[in-house]
Amino acid sequence: MELKEIQELIKMFDKSKLGELSIENGDFKLSLKTKEQEFVQMMPSTTMMAAPAPQMMAAPAPVAAAATTAAPPAPAAAGTSIKSPMVGTFYRSAGPDKPPFVKPGDKVSKGQVICIIEAMKLFNEIEAEMDGTIVKVLVDDASPVEYDQPLFIIE
Repeated sequence: MELKEIQELIKMFDKSKLGELSIENGDFKLSLKTKEQEFVQMMPSTTMMAAPAPQMMAAPAPVAAAATTAAPPAPAAAGTSIKSPMVGTFYRSAGPDKPPFVKPGDKVSKGQVICIIEAMKLFNEIEAEMDGTIVKVLVDDASPVEYDQPLFIIE
């Protein structure tokens, strides 16, 4: 097999839903495997589930119980919480050398970018849902966040 054919085969394999592919042609052997999904199930909870698919399918009840028992207490600060719309990594600024989008005491307007959540190598800008003042930042920079997890308190 020529290099060009191998490259085309890899591209087709990436686009397919196959988990594994092996080809043997005389003394030439090629084996391709996809990486296993680390996070199998996305659900509104405060704990990330990092279990392989067979365990998730075999025991869904304990997973749900673990997720609900690990919920943090409601924030004590008055105001409305801005919650994460997805699972990912929370970033307060556009880069390590950049200032944070917002900090406590800052006035924000609806639609203003307040943080970034990285999910599957995509950086998603999270916008303020209303006008107000940031009272508290509830998540540390570069921390993993869950769907519906409170990120900020806004008044």
